[in-house]
Amino acid sequence: MKRRDTGILGERLAGEFLRGKGYHIIETNYRCAEGEIDIVARHGDDLVFVEVRAKRSGKFGSPEESITPAKQEKLRVVAARYRETHEDLPDSWRIDVVAVELDRRNRPARIEVIENAVGEE
Repeated sequence: MKRRDTGILGERLAGEFLRGKGYHIIETNYRCAEGEIDIVARHGDDLVFVEVRAKRSGKFGSPEESITPAKQEKLRVVAARYRETHEDLPDSWRIDVVAVELDRRNRPARIEVIENAVGEE
């Protein structure tokens, strides 16, 4: 399985997982000039931007450890752009991370949502 295929599978699994946790998915793969957000959802009274990280090996750390400070800043900027260009959004928002670890047969070994993983700074 190629890296991109792992990402696509991870995003699909993350979407299913989030729905099961009560998230209402508004949009997937939101793109703008500043970058991309994998999933935009509502969870309770919050607007939630979700970064999905999927890995097939723990060789280079966990999926969530791969989010660098530069990536965190990019997520903040894209979230701000989304809020600027869309109407009727909740005032409360956050950025979550969904970590997906796949086993050798590409089945989920671990799926975890980390709420408010990227602060506003």
